[in-house]
Amino acid sequence: MKAERLAVEGALVFTPEVFPDQRGLFVSPYQKHAFVEAYGAPFPPVAQTNHSRSRRGVVRGVHYTVTPPGTAKYVYCAAGEAIDIVVDIRVGSPTFGKWDAVLVNPRDFRAVYFPVGVGHAFISLADDTVMSYMLTEPYAAEYEKGISAFDPALELPIPTDIEPIVSERDKVAPPLAEAAAAGLLPDYDRCQAVEKRLSGSLD
Repeated sequence: MKAERLAVEGALVFTPEVFPDQRGLFVSPYQKHAFVEAYGAPFPPVAQTNHSRSRRGVVRGVHYTVTPPGTAKYVYCAAGEAIDIVVDIRVGSPTFGKWDAVLVNPRDFRAVYFPVGVGHAFISLADDTVMSYMLTEPYAAEYEKGISAFDPALELPIPTDIEPIVSERDKVAPPLAEAAAAGLLPDYDRCQAVEKRLSGSLD
């Protein structure tokens, strides 16, 4: 499995080896040894797994979890194809305001690690796109927040040949600057503290 760092501090992308044969294929999207080598510790205990299915053109996010409690994610695409996007919304982060994008699909089975406090969005490029998540905290509606994926200051890579399909919640999400001014964004140092606790490296 190949691991690479993304433009957002702490975010990683993993590309596993795929083993096809006459029956189909076999792949391991998460591999502990590769994650430890790239991150320095195993992925924390999984509190919840999520599975979403989306039509072509669906834009989900940019979503994030209030920190604390904070949530780290490990995400891959099990069917279809999507642009998976990590956005650094952690106030005080060395890469605050930056984003990176990974094309994910069931050909390469790339998986993206989202550290605590960052924003997550994806754009479905095909009908019946399935995204699979491992989460370090269970879903709690009161901690879930969002910023607009259409914020012109971010310039996220939303293709011009799709008609975006967006939830009512995401339609009214504020731009990054507005969320920052309102004090709604995660603090980088707090996110780092939660990340260390989850990884078991905090003394």
